[in-house]
Amino acid sequence: MIENQKIKPDHVIGPLGEPLTLADLPSPRTKRWVIRRKAEVVAAVNGGLLTIEEVLERYGLTLEEFASWQRAVDRSGMQGLRVTRIQHYRDLYERQLKY
Repeated sequence: MIENQKIKPDHVIGPLGEPLTLADLPSPRTKRWVIRRKAEVVAAVNGGLLTIEEVLERYGLTLEEFASWQRAVDRSGMQGLRVTRIQHYRDLYERQLKY
């Protein structure tokens, strides 16, 4: 029976190396998504603090939007989340795949 229960951690390691709890996550009313907030949400999902479904509902995001955040972090770290540099990091990633 216990194996069917999903145990969530009380905290995960955030993008800057600090402990991150549910209370530390951005507000559900967040309208301005800066790099740090996006990275915190991605870290929360990667660490098991929240599920993708919970993030989509809590923040009103689309699956594609959140998936793009995850890809950006996986490919380029927090800097990949910068809106002004998306094309730069996309081009860099595509060049790396070629070689």
